[in-house]
Amino acid sequence: MLMGAVLALGPVGWLWLRHRGTTPARRLALLTGLTLFLTFDLIVFGAFTRLTDSGLGCPDWPGCYANASPAGAHAEISAAQAQMPTGPVTHTKAWIEMVHRYLATGVGALILLLAVGTWVLRKRAALPVHPWWPTATLAWVCLQGAFGALTVTMKLFPAIVTMHLLGGIVLLALLVRQEFAYRHGEGSSRITALPAPARALLLATLAAVWLQVALGGWVSTNYAVLACTQFPTCQGSLWPPMDFAQGFELWRPLGLTSSGEHVSFAALTAIHYAHRLMAYVALALLVTTAWRLRQRLPGIARLLAALAAWQLASGLSNVVLGWPLVAALAHTGGAAATIAVLTWGVCASRSTRTAARHAADLHAQGARP
Repeated sequence: MLMGAVLALGPVGWLWLRHRGTTPARRLALLTGLTLFLTFDLIVFGAFTRLTDSGLGCPDWPGCYANASPAGAHAEISAAQAQMPTGPVTHTKAWIEMVHRYLATGVGALILLLAVGTWVLRKRAALPVHPWWPTATLAWVCLQGAFGALTVTMKLFPAIVTMHLLGGIVLLALLVRQEFAYRHGEGSSRITALPAPARALLLATLAAVWLQVALGGWVSTNYAVLACTQFPTCQGSLWPPMDFAQGFELWRPLGLTSSGEHVSFAALTAIHYAHRLMAYVALALLVTTAWRLRQRLPGIARLLAALAAWQLASGLSNVVLGWPLVAALAHTGGAAATIAVLTWGVCASRSTRTAARHAADLHAQGARP
């Protein structure tokens, strides 16, 4: 916790020195944007921790063999590494895991500061963000910490690891909402009226991408990426042998069924192929949404088109190149960025009907004596 607090002091001190002449409300808005950026980085580093098999680099929580860092657990780590040189506990993996925990605690400290600062400033001046938003974000990051602990104590239980990934992206979306509220309050971002079909398409695309991210997390946590190493076929077929019932048995240990049997290759194939099939749907929706928004939200449209191409390229690279680390990290980062951009688009838009009703309400309030 002390290390996380020290890490949080760095960006807070830099922001205060760089913007010490601005108002406290403005600094709070800048801190929200900085926390959003660091949360995105934390998600990518969490993927790096998982992809390097470092999730159990320190097999207890929150410390490392009851020490604050791997330096204090040198003897225990050396003994575990001597027994299994390529096992889950090595000095490198322990440091990767603990750096992830330090970064997560630092982000948590920043979110705590945002919540306290918003409540304090709310009494002095009107803010575009209601204090309950950062409070909800604080509650969520605490829940994320619990999932992080369970990830270790339950030995990489696939359902827990997947929920931990999804929870991180929910945290990102909450911070996007807060950042947009500040920008809108300052006048640097505006809300655009969209035709009802375009607004519905945007919401449907966001829902589809969330489902795709969940499926991708399930693929990664079950190590099912290499079940298919061809595209567009899989194992030489457009519909290979698959066991969806076993593949999507959610509550089970890693690599095993609930009855203790090893998960079959057909189940891993089903996990991979479900993600691939949903990718076609999500990609089509992203491209269609980008096309529909090109005139009213051109910035969002360009980002969605670029991210669709990025995800297609990085996803194919994972399959045909044998799951290289760079491609896997690029795919996870692209997924988080896509959720962030879609969330921003939802915050920055209203259906024409809702916008008209809101304008009428404001006009009526202004007409009252």
